[in-house]
Amino acid sequence: MKQILQHLGSGKTELVECPAPKARAGQLLIDTSVSLISAGTERMLVDFGRSSLIAKARKQPEKVAQVLDKVKTDGLLTTMDAVKSKLDQPIPLGYCNVGHVREVGRGVEGYAAGDRVVSNGAHADVVSVPENLCAKVPDGVSDDAASFTVLASIGLQGIRLAQPTLGESFVVTGAGLIGLLTVQLLVAHGARVLAIDFDEAKLDLARQFGAETCNPARGEDPVAAGIAFSRGRGVDGVLITASTDSSDPVTQAARMCRKRGRIILVGVTGLELNRADFYEKELSFQVSCSYGPGRYDPAYEDKGQDYPLGFVRWTEQRNFEAVLDMLAAGRIDVEPLISHRFDFADATKAYDQLAEDKSVLGMLLDYGEPADERHVAKVVLDDRPLPAAGEPVVGFIGAGNYASRVLIPAFKDAGADLRTIVSAGGTSGVIHGRKNDFAEAGADTSALLADESINSVAIVTRHNSHASLTVDALNAGKHVFVEKPLGLTMSDIDAVEAAHAKTDRLLMVGFNRRFSPLTRKMKTLLDGVPEPKAFIMTMNAGAIPADHWSQDPEVGGGRIVGEACHLIDLMRYLTGAPITGVQASAMGGSANATLDKASIMLTFADGSFGTVHYLANGGSSFPKERIEAFAGGGTLQIDNFLKLRGYNWPGFKKMSLMRQDKGQGPCSKAFLDAVRAGSASPIAPEELFEVSRASIEAATLLK
Repeated sequence: MKQILQHLGSGKTELVECPAPKARAGQLLIDTSVSLISAGTERMLVDFGRSSLIAKARKQPEKVAQVLDKVKTDGLLTTMDAVKSKLDQPIPLGYCNVGHVREVGRGVEGYAAGDRVVSNGAHADVVSVPENLCAKVPDGVSDDAASFTVLASIGLQGIRLAQPTLGESFVVTGAGLIGLLTVQLLVAHGARVLAIDFDEAKLDLARQFGAETCNPARGEDPVAAGIAFSRGRGVDGVLITASTDSSDPVTQAARMCRKRGRIILVGVTGLELNRADFYEKELSFQVSCSYGPGRYDPAYEDKGQDYPLGFVRWTEQRNFEAVLDMLAAGRIDVEPLISHRFDFADATKAYDQLAEDKSVLGMLLDYGEPADERHVAKVVLDDRPLPAAGEPVVGFIGAGNYASRVLIPAFKDAGADLRTIVSAGGTSGVIHGRKNDFAEAGADTSALLADESINSVAIVTRHNSHASLTVDALNAGKHVFVEKPLGLTMSDIDAVEAAHAKTDRLLMVGFNRRFSPLTRKMKTLLDGVPEPKAFIMTMNAGAIPADHWSQDPEVGGGRIVGEACHLIDLMRYLTGAPITGVQASAMGGSANATLDKASIMLTFADGSFGTVHYLANGGSSFPKERIEAFAGGGTLQIDNFLKLRGYNWPGFKKMSLMRQDKGQGPCSKAFLDAVRAGSASPIAPEELFEVSRASIEAATLLK
């Protein structure tokens, strides 16, 4: 398949060949017929990508603050690497897609192959979209018209928040695509509409749709126009559909509104508000969220859990359906909004015109290639021969943030032959496959495991798939490097252990902290003290949203199993003795509903003990990880894997690194060296199972 990507670092817009995705559970696999470029949103992304680094920083001051905090804790070089990696990751463009269902994913009801649907799928000739972000297109609505559904739903959601009634006067500020669709929807509601824009051609369309107009570019005063339009009473409401850094649209809206008027921000503006403008009139101001209720809710969008109709009448999917009904009834006219049409193969030309011509409106992309030709299983990136026998030939399953930013580069630096990279959607595999010299990219995990040329597999997917993929890879005769955690349940660990017992293949978990140069030095120093040790290990993890996938018990397993396991393994390594006991205590109260503020107490067979403090409520400028060891009258302390200090430690004071090193590189190299040499796993399998079970036990105790 082919997909449009925008590089935020270089500004390049690119049409990329990718392996087609598979039909995933809860999703529809769709062959695209036509898609609509959202001129406002997508121009903003293109302009951002083509701007200088300084301009990017000015547009995102909150991100600059985060970068400065990271410099304080992780060091300048590590932070620069992270920023560069982030900007190097292109993003897919588009969210207004029309096509035919090719395949229905497991668990989806109400759709069948061949159905014509709209979705928020990207500009790609094949898309896989969750069922609640799709809707069937009525027979009387053309593909061209249907492609405006998602954009119109954005305006419709703003209108639902404004709650216009028959005869009320409303202003639409910004007569772009969403603004002109909003004008038509308001007129259909029986409202009187005034449209404000600087482009007279767009205002001509607004007048065609039944609105009166105001053009500030001609010296017309928006506030005066709004007051006159409302017969001197003040307008009932304003919907701001403009995209600008200026706060003027909000200020003008407040000044033209009647007492207790409603202002809804649908677009993007500055928000330097004058309290007096709002206070004296008791104005309501609300920001509209995209297509409607359900947007950005993983339970609704990813898991297909619909909201009950009796309690949430209009969800994003039901807004799609409402717009389609309006199109079918002829209440919305999109034909005048179509300004350009391009073949999908020429999509990059469309984005050049979008960046240069600010007057464009509806730009349609037509997908003419036969659907069957789009569904390629893999894409060859580098047609090179296999390396010599015995060398690690690696297949990567997963191409997310950690894989692309950390683990794949570590494997590459360690000399692995990176053969195949598989990602669920196909696109990210191509992006990172090209960057890191993979031979090919695919979307089929089973094909990777069946490839006899691949002798080693790295698993870097969401946590709930780690154990099953590890079992499959071991059964396929592959050496396995799996990112932590090894599994989410005791039965997961049992299954992996049973599969490993039947093979001579290596099994490695990405417990990289024990491979850090500072950790290795600490281990050497501690081994010289022939007595039990005490440890305090603090992970200042920081808060993440409760609905993040890693917090989901079924998908991520929670942060104790998913991240605190690193420190449990590190303590096991530093003591060099088996874990004999696990206790855990969570902070009380509703603020710890996700159990990410806890202490885990471990005891060891040699008499050592220690505590892992996993805390999501600490300050961001405090080191994320601090490791303290007490033994023989001295103390050793690692701060954020940048510095190791000794206190009253004979012959040792400190060791510092130029950049943060959590051991990912040495960890990857140790695994690959073991594959080459045919030697034992760098971490004994019994330790991997022991630490994994201790992590799960700790998480269970916290519940």
